Amino acid sequence: MAPSLRQRGQSSYQSQKKDQIKKPKRPLGNNSNNKKEEAGGGSGVGVAYPSADTAFKALLSARFCAAIWSHVTDCDETFNYWEPSHYLLFGKGFQTWEYSPEFALRSYAYILVHVLPAWIYHNLLQPNRLLVFYFSRCLLGLLSALCEVYFYKSVCREFGIHVGRIMLVIQLFSAGMFISSTAFLPSSFSMYMTLLSLGAWYRRRYELAIFTTALSTFLSWPFAALIGLPIAIDMLFRRGEWLKFIQWSVISAVAILLPMLRIDSLYYGRLVVAPMNIVMYNVFTSHGPDLYGTESWTYYLYNGLLNFNFAFLAALLTPVALVLVQLLIPLRIRHAVCIPYWLSLAPLYIWLAVFWIQPHKEERFLFPVYPLVCLCGAITLDAGQKLWFRMVVRSGVHYLQHTTLVIIPALVVVCLLGLMRIVVLYKGYHAPMDIFMELNKLAAEDVISEDQPLNICIGKEWHRFPSSFFLPSDNWNLRFLKSEFKGQLPQPYSLLDNATMVLPANMNDMNKEEPSRYVNESICHFLVDLDRGPNSGTELEPNYSEDTSKWTIVKSVPFMDATKTNRWLRLFYVPFVWESNCVFNSYNLLKAVKSPPNNHHFVTSSL
Repeated sequence: MAPSLRQRGQSSYQSQKKDQIKKPKRPLGNNSNNKKEEAGGGSGVGVAYPSADTAFKALLSARFCAAIWSHVTDCDETFNYWEPSHYLLFGKGFQTWEYSPEFALRSYAYILVHVLPAWIYHNLLQPNRLLVFYFSRCLLGLLSALCEVYFYKSVCREFGIHVGRIMLVIQLFSAGMFISSTAFLPSSFSMYMTLLSLGAWYRRRYELAIFTTALSTFLSWPFAALIGLPIAIDMLFRRGEWLKFIQWSVISAVAILLPMLRIDSLYYGRLVVAPMNIVMYNVFTSHGPDLYGTESWTYYLYNGLLNFNFAFLAALLTPVALVLVQLLIPLRIRHAVCIPYWLSLAPLYIWLAVFWIQPHKEERFLFPVYPLVCLCGAITLDAGQKLWFRMVVRSGVHYLQHTTLVIIPALVVVCLLGLMRIVVLYKGYHAPMDIFMELNKLAAEDVISEDQPLNICIGKEWHRFPSSFFLPSDNWNLRFLKSEFKGQLPQPYSLLDNATMVLPANMNDMNKEEPSRYVNESICHFLVDLDRGPNSGTELEPNYSEDTSKWTIVKSVPFMDATKTNRWLRLFYVPFVWESNCVFNSYNLLKAVKSPPNNHHFVTSSL
């Protein structure tokens, strides 16, 4: 049997007399006794690396930045997760067809896991709803950082400290982790569980690996079971631990599914197995998710390059890099305790193989394997150092002492491109969050009297609504104006006490347009709209701000026009060049010049 490649040494070991070196187990830390490089066989070369505490502080800082600065990138996050959460907390929110008792594709148990901390925070401190939103996001960032540092420690033990260091740097600065780490999505929760399950697997803590895989599969996303497939192969066929696997699979299923069944059945008013329903809809119906659009095979390649730049390419090339190392670098160290690369890294390639061939593609579908993109990218860069040392340097004690000039520039490029992408996301597309925050500012300054309901309307920009947490109080109502969009929009939950059990009218699972969702603009007190410039409006999507007889601009924020901006500038931020060369539209908060009849809600002092 061929030994694991991660124990491979270098040709320069010819000067060493010992053919085998046994690696001692060391706790992670920054003390002098622990600064030994373990990747590639470990030659006793002193190498400083971040301790678990340092890694956690860095990751937590990055995730809190994401919680505050990242915009809501997916309308599914808003309407399928933030809105039901808002309903459970405040008794008001939007309901999608997936939450209709007729279909019951989504689990309220998953929502409650996120709502409970927010409910405690809200009841203890009575903050406004916007603070509850960002509190929840920061908790997601904290959870992500904790899971990531656990994974980092496991990677250092399984793949070597040097690989762990490189992976940590990629995690900190990648746009993909910035977006996914604080998103309120099942795919993000599955990413957290991936960090825990694979981290536990690399530490041979199979019980935890099975339980977290089951938690990801049942509570968040059934398709996450694919990530646990290599763990099952390892336990069943490499280790022969059939009894432990079956025992913990049953324990996990019972411990997770029974509470879920109880909670969801109470909310829906009938027996509901939400994970089974979502699998049935996506796999065994004639329409399935393809109703919501299809993409070409290049979608995930383009998306991966945006979110991880060269690290994504490196991750795709990891199998090639490992084969080259196997062929070109003579083995000096054997260590049978490591999981073979073909198995330990298999979750990434299984996931990509399955989702890449699906016609319906979305960015969030790759969230669960984002940590593995960072890991495989790090392994490829480490392999590149070894190959460079073997083919170019040719002599020396250890490859890390002679390849710094290779790895440092590579990481600098990856980090800079990641930061440049993150800045573009914030400066170019954060306007919807800023506009809806303005409503809270107006309410706080008592510019608006809220004695009666206020309608804030949105047309073509419905998909960028960040959530009802941005509306100051229950007196505010989001209303939809008809636009060119022809699909099905969500509708408010029923006002009845048992709203989650009520079968809502005008719901379908075919994404057919429901005219009942729309209102006339004459009832709108405020309107949020993107002004795309002169002569760009249509009959259903006019530039409302041009009609000064009906609307006045309260606040306007620049929003990048990707269709008119240079390709590279719309992708990456370039200081001193980006602002002056990008094309921006105006994202506007408009106020009705004349209040709707019989509703005078504005204080005498005008806005």
